[in-house]
Amino acid sequence: MAKTDITELSVEEARAELAALSKALNTANVAYHGKDNPDLSDANYDALKQRNAAIEDHFPTLVREDSPSKQVGAPVQDGFGKITHAQRMMSLGNAFTDEDVADFTQGIRKYLGLSNDRPLAFTAEPKIDGLSLSLRYENGTLIQAATRGDGTTGEDVLANALTIADVPKNLENAPEVIEVRGEVYMTHADFDALNARQVERGSKTFANPRNAAAGSLRQLDSEITKSRPLRFFAYAWGVLSDPLANTQHGAIARLKMLGFQTNPLTQRFENVVDLIKHYQQIEQQRAALGYDIDGVVYKVDDLAYQSRLGFRSTTPRWAIAHKFPAELAWTRLEAIDIQVGRTGALSPVARLSPVTVGGVVVSNATLHNEDYIEGRDNSGELIRGGRDIRVGDWVQIYRAGDVIPKIKDVDLSKRPSDSSPFEFPKICPECQSAALRDVGDAVRRCSGGLICPAQAVEKMKHFVSRGAFDIEGLGAKQVEMFYHDPTLPIREPADIFTLKTRDAQQLSKLKNRDGWGAKSADKLFAAIDERRNISFARVLYALGLRHVGAQSASLIARHYGSWAVFVDAMDAASDQVGDAWDRLMSIDGVGEIMASSLVTAFIQPGERASITRVTDELTIIDAEKPDTDSPVTGKVVVFSGTLEKMTRAEAKARAEALGAKVSGSVSAKTDILIAGPGAGSKAKKAAELDIETLDEDSWLALIEDL
Repeated sequence: MAKTDITELSVEEARAELAALSKALNTANVAYHGKDNPDLSDANYDALKQRNAAIEDHFPTLVREDSPSKQVGAPVQDGFGKITHAQRMMSLGNAFTDEDVADFTQGIRKYLGLSNDRPLAFTAEPKIDGLSLSLRYENGTLIQAATRGDGTTGEDVLANALTIADVPKNLENAPEVIEVRGEVYMTHADFDALNARQVERGSKTFANPRNAAAGSLRQLDSEITKSRPLRFFAYAWGVLSDPLANTQHGAIARLKMLGFQTNPLTQRFENVVDLIKHYQQIEQQRAALGYDIDGVVYKVDDLAYQSRLGFRSTTPRWAIAHKFPAELAWTRLEAIDIQVGRTGALSPVARLSPVTVGGVVVSNATLHNEDYIEGRDNSGELIRGGRDIRVGDWVQIYRAGDVIPKIKDVDLSKRPSDSSPFEFPKICPECQSAALRDVGDAVRRCSGGLICPAQAVEKMKHFVSRGAFDIEGLGAKQVEMFYHDPTLPIREPADIFTLKTRDAQQLSKLKNRDGWGAKSADKLFAAIDERRNISFARVLYALGLRHVGAQSASLIARHYGSWAVFVDAMDAASDQVGDAWDRLMSIDGVGEIMASSLVTAFIQPGERASITRVTDELTIIDAEKPDTDSPVTGKVVVFSGTLEKMTRAEAKARAEALGAKVSGSVSAKTDILIAGPGAGSKAKKAAELDIETLDEDSWLALIEDL
């Protein structure tokens, strides 16, 4: 959605944005409330809703009939009977900051005409992340159960509600008519067990406990609901024939006496400072509760005040939900594991008590490297105030967007008294080789190379990846299988090209194994043979040498031309001084770190022998050396729009063969833009920067191809 300041919007812009917001939010409501399959994170949903409310406040005459601010939940889906709520089920307004909470309490005082020295109490309770349910009892018997639906009409789920252990079927000493409202939820332990059973059955797993609970309650077959471990917390009421109490706190106590489960963290406070303190304490306990919450709900305690305050169109004036930051959560660090990657990097991973962050259950987080664990960044500066990270710590997790979860902070007040600093291993956990850290490198690396199984498997996966050998039928899964195969192993690249010969010598052939057959085995052998003829650049990239990517492999290949010349050059540059070293360093895009990585790979006996074994199996095609006399040698060119006389890939290859450097974007360093139809923004930027722009025919004429 637009990010324009609301005060700068024109009436038409505001009307258009409200229409787009209405469509997006109403679609999200149906996905979340109606289909139990949300397509927006809580953070994104809240941001859109806040934007919608702000625009409506600034342009009150533009409020739409289908405005999300007028909606509660979503319409009832097909398949369920409909129940009209005798008293509408509302949603809650949201607070996101301490200041919002203070404004809420001051607004209550202002509405009621209470001075700041008059007592005003509130209850504070965890906001359960589940599915709202209304239970109607008459003469002590449960006769009706309904979801919230759109607030006015809900789904009839009585048969399913009767299967939930926390839902009393009969009440004693209750009002003649009582409608109890609360939240159906699922504990973390039950959620994990349910997903495990789903996997065993080959069924779809659930993304988080809220989805699991909602999907389980809204089953057309109550036997399925009965098999799901659903729980219920009561926290409110609708229609009553007799009052439960005079206060919110007293009414909750009465519900507990009637046999309902109520949340033990619900407490009564008389000032904002204590409300916020309770919120912070609950946020700290969040991961240890065993069920998901996404905030704390504050309610005016005096029910007479609640009655005076009444309701807005969709929310009560006397209650508000203080939401937790959607992408933050506290949990316990259970262990630190060390994973070894393709380049030998030892990467620490935090194993966490599972916690839901941004709608996703998080149980792992990256710890980057040993400096990060110790409380320092790569330059040695303190982070987190110098607080280190230890097993057993209470840590704050953040997950912005779709990035890998990370640890933001540590609560030292909860650190176990017997904890000790984490000792980063100096020995590779996979092969017991020394794990070394070069000066200036933030990462410690295993020195075992191909004798390290973790490195070997990852290197093999890279070797067969799309940009490398790209062997059909030999992907990451097959690499894992063959690596651990005791009779027909693939432990290094050369093993791929001896696979057919070795299989012929086996009594038990590949074609006779589970998952294989004569046709699939023959296809694999043919695909391998097809890759025996391969370009210099692909071979170099496939070796997975540190710091050498696909683009740099192409640059190096074009510079040396043939594999034999390249190998001789690496040998000559082994001392990292002299003409051969200077020539390597002169290649545009090759720096000292990459050059050192290249020559080191060819110095090490084990790695050199492995490289030789695989290249002996190949016919390596020489690279086309660039034309140093062409009119575009050394120039940066960009292709944009549609090319009509050749494909984009062909045009790029020809430009590089002529010594040009092809870029994907226009900048001040660009020399020529070749613009076909539909060049768009790149052509505009080139004009602004006064960059030479050619059409396709002019480009071909320049390179003498016409």
